[in-house]
Amino acid sequence: MKKILLIANTDWYLYRFRSSLASFLRMQGNEVVFVSPSGRFVPDIQEQGFRWLAWQVGRQSVNPISEVEAILELAHLYSLEEPSLVHLHTIKPVIYGSLAAKIAKAPAVVHSITGRGYVFLGKDAKARLLKTLVKRIYRFALSSRSSVTIFENETDRNYFLDENLVTSRASSVIEGVGVDVEHYSYSPEPDGIPVVVLAGRMLWDKGVGTFIDAVRLLRSKVSARFILVGEPDSGNPASIDVRTLNDWVDEGVVEWWGWQADMRSVFASCHIVVLPSFGEGLPTILLEAAAAGRPIVTTDVPGCRDVIVDGSTGLLVPQQDLQELSTALERLILDPELRATMGKAGREFIVQRFSSSIINRETYRIYQNLWKQSI
Repeated sequence: MKKILLIANTDWYLYRFRSSLASFLRMQGNEVVFVSPSGRFVPDIQEQGFRWLAWQVGRQSVNPISEVEAILELAHLYSLEEPSLVHLHTIKPVIYGSLAAKIAKAPAVVHSITGRGYVFLGKDAKARLLKTLVKRIYRFALSSRSSVTIFENETDRNYFLDENLVTSRASSVIEGVGVDVEHYSYSPEPDGIPVVVLAGRMLWDKGVGTFIDAVRLLRSKVSARFILVGEPDSGNPASIDVRTLNDWVDEGVVEWWGWQADMRSVFASCHIVVLPSFGEGLPTILLEAAAAGRPIVTTDVPGCRDVIVDGSTGLLVPQQDLQELSTALERLILDPELRATMGKAGREFIVQRFSSSIINRETYRIYQNLWKQSI
């Protein structure tokens, strides 16, 4: 039996995006252990029958002493657990987990690059400085011969290849984390005026501000409800503060439903799902929405463009173009037949290409190839 550590900088990420993979790996006869800072989703992870181990790492901390301690703590954990493979997710765990693996001589390491995020997409001085530093560290951290780096879209992989951060031999593309197409089953849209939902972390680079401006253009043209679903992310520099969200609600632009544990009920109560993001790895929320039969409006950027067929399962719009975004939303709000056609086509597209069973098998194949190389 192999032991696999799944590591991230939040328990939320592991529970939300890796529970399906963990269950699949366990069905193959492996032991799976979750590793993250403590949070409210630890009981849910444990309720699924998985061990969880605490790792103290701050998402925004830059204190050299605490950062070195986080690396050494993870290296010590590797030495105690003696895993057959560690799978690292998001920037800090990928970098710190890789350095810890070099110290503890972990036999196999998988890095998941889940999008370029604030460090690579941000335009401010802090982001520019961090990008230069992070690229240098990535180049060292991803260099192990017994590792593979997984990207969620080809554009991100090509960026890392062009910057000489990874090699083609030690990198691969797996399109996201997949979606349980049985859990997110198709449902016809509800009666009533159209409901448009933007779901995700409340971040500026998710295009939330663009959406708000587009809604302001639409309010006098159509009868619809516009909903934000999700919470701010205090660990991300692009987080939108609660006061701003409440101001939009008070203005009457949108409703804000906050965190929703069961997104199936959200999709069942809406007609259109929108994500005008500036860039993604591969947005799971759009996979889930399409699996539930909802047409998508999203931006023509890496990750987002990969999850829809423009004009068939949804509509693509230019990044930060509130006029085009409002036009696309207006088109779908006014055309229920088009929504129904796109929703059914989107469901079929997701089942054939993005179901979790497909993604889990592809991920496990990478694990097995690494194990063969280590023999």
